[in-house]
Amino acid sequence: MKTPHLFVAMTVFVAGVFGYAVLAPDGTDQAGESAVRAAQDAVAVAPSSAAPIATVYDVEHLIRPSGEYLGVAIAGAPQDMSRVDAFAKRTGRKPNMITIYESFDDQFAASEARKIHGYGALPIVRWEPFKQGLGDIADGRFDDYLTEFATSVKTVNVPISLTIAHEMNGNWYPWGTQKNKPAEFVAAWRHIHDLFERVGATNVIWTWTPNVINYLRDVPLKSYWPGPKYVDWIGLDGYFTKKGDQTFKQLFRPTITELKKISDKPVLIVETGSEPGSMRARAVKDLFTSVAGDRNLIGFVYFNQRGSASWSIDNDAPALKVYRTHKDRDSFGFRVE
Repeated sequence: MKTPHLFVAMTVFVAGVFGYAVLAPDGTDQAGESAVRAAQDAVAVAPSSAAPIATVYDVEHLIRPSGEYLGVAIAGAPQDMSRVDAFAKRTGRKPNMITIYESFDDQFAASEARKIHGYGALPIVRWEPFKQGLGDIADGRFDDYLTEFATSVKTVNVPISLTIAHEMNGNWYPWGTQKNKPAEFVAAWRHIHDLFERVGATNVIWTWTPNVINYLRDVPLKSYWPGPKYVDWIGLDGYFTKKGDQTFKQLFRPTITELKKISDKPVLIVETGSEPGSMRARAVKDLFTSVAGDRNLIGFVYFNQRGSASWSIDNDAPALKVYRTHKDRDSFGFRVE
């Protein structure tokens, strides 16, 4: 399609989508948000013969950064970046990594990824195959969807960290141990990685992310390892709880020790948080101190919302004070260019 025709076609499409948002019969904001996102994503990933991608973004300098990542997962963000601004104001530090949650049948969140990168942060996409079997993914049943998604990632051309079927060594997700074998996970991961490579979507940091092993000792992590050529970062998910682990050493070190037997790839705490109480400020301090003191740990992402518990630090003055005053805070939150 020639560029002038593409512009006219996209203008008509966007106008139609926005018109639908205004005239949606239920009049809800949700309908409007969905329409706006669909329009933005369509424009963001539309090919242009006038402006082809000369060079795909090179992520190499982000894999072993000179500083640490200071990430956050916030409900309603990155769609509404004012929530990230509010978090930065409370903590006194702009996050440089922001989480996007995507189901395995979603379009790539192109506008959100651009918005995060424009803010000076790295999008970390948590890609969740709730309805798709890992074996079916590995067998190529969803290759059309995967190709479309990968092409969008390449076209948007900003860096992203990508996790796929995280916490696969647990039994609480449909892609976990109850319904899938480790070999199926490995095959699915490699298949997706190879498809992205064929498409040319090399602006991805592949972030393999198990849950901490503390109560999963009978599930060997090595059986889920796709291999060094398929992984850039090792991610970890783990939470500080009143009835469980309350220090970084208790929560993360057993898994980090186990991972050293598998790989020396950089380690990112992809999702963490603390239950409320006096333990929370200690947990946040422990995160800053432990990450800053270990050259192979490159950052952490705080889950600042409700989930299985109330993890938010928005109204926790002692925890916020740690963010603002920790001696190592200046090494966290470098701008992602």
